[in-house]
Amino acid sequence: MNITDKITIAKKAINEAEAIMITAGAGIGVDSGLPDFRGDEGFWKAYPPIKKLGHSFSDMANPLWFDKNPRLAWAFYGHRLNLYLQTIPHSGFSKLLEIVKQKNNNYFIYTSNVDGQFQKAGFEEDKIEECHGSIHYLQCSENCNNNIWTAINEFVKVDMDSFLADEPLPRCPNCGAIARPNILMFGDYGWISSRTNRQELFLAQWLDEVRGSKLVIIELGAGTAIPSVRRKSEHTASNLKATLIRINPRDFFVPDNQIALPYGAKEGIDKIID
Repeated sequence: MNITDKITIAKKAINEAEAIMITAGAGIGVDSGLPDFRGDEGFWKAYPPIKKLGHSFSDMANPLWFDKNPRLAWAFYGHRLNLYLQTIPHSGFSKLLEIVKQKNNNYFIYTSNVDGQFQKAGFEEDKIEECHGSIHYLQCSENCNNNIWTAINEFVKVDMDSFLADEPLPRCPNCGAIARPNILMFGDYGWISSRTNRQELFLAQWLDEVRGSKLVIIELGAGTAIPSVRRKSEHTASNLKATLIRINPRDFFVPDNQIALPYGAKEGIDKIID
């Protein structure tokens, strides 16, 4: 089947859908100017000072730094927080929002991204599961309690030459210890998952509600290195007999009878949504 036929089938499935599930990995943000940290070289291109330190993404995305070197930890996460706050979601987000509105807002989003771009684009907070948490929420690095609070008033100033965050660093309002983002990191046994657990419950309830409906899953920019999103897409498609449209410029292979489109997120959305 050629690519034109695949696009035609994808469009037809979306037009006939009664419910839409959007699943997304880091690749959806590339067209908004966000790094996807693909491989060490991609990570170091986004953060040249870390290349000099010899740390990989998995090295840096570790909660130990908040104890070992909190100024370095907050340089990494503070820069990302500031970047995500400044970033404007690309036009593909608004096209997706329009299509789900046409389905009477019968949709849900499952994403491994921690950047909050779906909320910024206008999608409803209670229709999003962020399986790895969100950088826009904080928790105590010492786990003095199970509280999660918003980072809306935080601005972390980062010296990009030394790649250290300036004091004052975000701190726990309860005990005064260094705060950390409410994100699931590598080797992370202290992540407070209650917010994501609540989102997971909402998604499970929605999936029960749409069982038997014509469900289309639009997956965008989800790679194979950490396959959380791909697995969720494939499991849901199989379990609910849904149509999966996987949009990915590299890792676009799909299970039998599903649709693979070898495009970046924005271009792929433009192809399937008029």
